[in-house]
Amino acid sequence: MRKEECFYLGKIAKKFSFKGEVLIYLDTDEPELYENLESVFVEHNKHLVPFFIETSSLHKGDFLRVRFEDVNSEEDADALVGNSVYLPLTMLPKLTGNKFYFHEVIGFEIEDQRLGVFGKITSINDSSAQPLFEVLNGEVEILVPMIDHFLVKIDRENKKVIMNLPEGLVEMYL
Repeated sequence: MRKEECFYLGKIAKKFSFKGEVLIYLDTDEPELYENLESVFVEHNKHLVPFFIETSSLHKGDFLRVRFEDVNSEEDADALVGNSVYLPLTMLPKLTGNKFYFHEVIGFEIEDQRLGVFGKITSINDSSAQPLFEVLNGEVEILVPMIDHFLVKIDRENKKVIMNLPEGLVEMYL
């Protein structure tokens, strides 16, 4: 399994017991969706390694307490702490309407109701307080705030994000 075919689920935060159990921090709004997994991919030396789950249960909201097959000691668990955990993209619940996954809209055209199509979404910057669409218009990068109020429609069929942006936002880049 390649990383591009997966989504980041979380990180193995710490050991839980002396029998090899670990706590996985789930980076999701709905941890309960991942309570009964059969397996996950753990990133180890830049490779995704499948780990099969014997038992798991939610722990204090955002954590999944997991016992992996063949991880039977504190030493085995220690080797996993700090590693990222991934699942195949096919396991993401389908979103409809104006809800979308960030990876899903990469490559979509972005259209303003007033200006028309003004570029293609190349990535999403979510390191700031407000996530931003990074849009390429020729050689110019345009940063567009991902604000629900501006979002008109996610047109999956035509691969477009349609927005109603304030006057001057796009123009200041061009």
